[in-house]
Amino acid sequence: MADMGNLYVYASKKKTGIYCYSADQSDVGLPATLSPWLGIGVLRPDQVIPHGLSRQDVESGIRANGYQLWRKKSQLSATGAQEG
Repeated sequence: MADMGNLYVYASKKKTGIYCYSADQSDVGLPATLSPWLGIGVLRPDQVIPHGLSRQDVESGIRANGYQLWRKKSQLSATGAQEG
């Protein structure tokens, strides 16, 4: 399948740590339950998607849903620390 081109990156202003990729540079069509959305970047086709996400998987999600959601693990869960 052909590369989509630029991917636009958005952050949910409603829920911290929730992000979204889209092939559309507007936030139209992104999940309303997590809006408003803030555009935070653009990834060109030659750039690697951060956080170990596969571009192929992200593009498949966009083709199927119009967007691909992802979340950052909290610092607490990422380090394996436990609350005491």
